[in-house]
Amino acid sequence: MERYCAYQERCHKEVREKLFEMRMGPESRDQIIADLIQSNFLNESRFATAFARGKFRTKKWGKRRIVNELKFREISHYNVKLALKEIPDSEYFETFDALAKKRFGQLASEKNLLRKKRKFRDYLVYRGWENELIYSKMNDLFK
Repeated sequence: MERYCAYQERCHKEVREKLFEMRMGPESRDQIIADLIQSNFLNESRFATAFARGKFRTKKWGKRRIVNELKFREISHYNVKLALKEIPDSEYFETFDALAKKRFGQLASEKNLLRKKRKFRDYLVYRGWENELIYSKMNDLFK
């Protein structure tokens, strides 16, 4: 399990599921997880910050998507807030602006304005960007 956790950052839920797949008993699972935490192979704060940084930089996810994914992995509210602090506001808005402009350019061939706006909005909502940012950018681009 140390090798499993050293390969990449893991959350407690992933480790619990892996131990369950290995058919470990509840007491054994708890002891192994406690040992991993004690030896710093398993750290949810470190996982949350690495996850947020990685998904933002590589997949261009917005904060809403990152928060939802962290909640799905049963990460505490404190660690979610800590992870979001890893994303600088200036870089966040620059990434959003570039992503929105790129998507707007991809939709240039769409003739129907309502369909074009819907596709633009759906694309950004799926990636977890905030509605206020989306509608503000939509008003700027679709003038």
